[in-house]
Amino acid sequence: MPTPVIIEAAINGVTGPERNPSVPRSPAEIAADAARCLAAGAAIVHSHNAEFVLEGARAAELYLAAWRPVLRERPDAILYPTAGAGATIAERYAHEVLLAEAGALRMGLVDPGSVNLGGADEHGLPQPSDFVYVNSHSDILYEVGLCERYRLGPSISIFEPGFLRVALAFHRARRLPPGALVKLYFGGDEAYLGGPGVTFGLPPTAPSLAAYLAMLEGCDLPWSVAVLGGDVIASGLARLALERGGHLRVGLEDYAGPRRPTNEELVREAAALVRATGRRVATCAEAASILGLPREEAS
Repeated sequence: MPTPVIIEAAINGVTGPERNPSVPRSPAEIAADAARCLAAGAAIVHSHNAEFVLEGARAAELYLAAWRPVLRERPDAILYPTAGAGATIAERYAHEVLLAEAGALRMGLVDPGSVNLGGADEHGLPQPSDFVYVNSHSDILYEVGLCERYRLGPSISIFEPGFLRVALAFHRARRLPPGALVKLYFGGDEAYLGGPGVTFGLPPTAPSLAAYLAMLEGCDLPWSVAVLGGDVIASGLARLALERGGHLRVGLEDYAGPRRPTNEELVREAAALVRATGRRVATCAEAASILGLPREEAS
């Protein structure tokens, strides 16, 4: 039987209410939206905290305010945050430590590379920005070590092919903690990050997916696809991934296009596509089993 499909809902991120009024921001809104996505078929929910507060203790407080109502009703739900800010990698990941120690976290963050994250201008050129999302090799070792120490399944972000090469190096060396999910992020061409498109990532096409899958050949790591600044389903990438055994990430953090859907609608569309391709949607418990998450349900 085909492996059930893990659907992840990335429910807010950089998307603001001016782009879509349905994006949740407050803890109560995040909790309600996460619950709706889980009911619609998501097994994993990724959120940023309210107010974009990124300092460790305050960030953890806001995450817990949003997540605890969800975990009371759905202790099997898999929730994970974004990276924080700070001068050091320990400061950037301080909230992850606090969330793990609070028993609210089963999946951690591993971003195995650096990238110029940004949008394009009206000519398709990169918009002026001094921001570079930096993860040095020492940072990556810290992120992997944190997942190992707190028994968290690594959510591995792949913004560019070099990210995947590093992740596979850890996997081949048997240094990657159990529970990993490789997230293949493709760059869309819709309005995103303040511009009409993005200037990073492979385009959401069959050859791009084939390139990543060639790198993953012979590897047993589960993988999913997402389009940042686009529509993973309308692009056709979601169907291609499902036919090749992959999983899906949808949600308003990533989505850009002519519609103004809700996160629940995007999850339901993904679930319908899963069924149309002859596969079925994984429950939270099945997702944890497929990934081999080392931590039990949230306490």
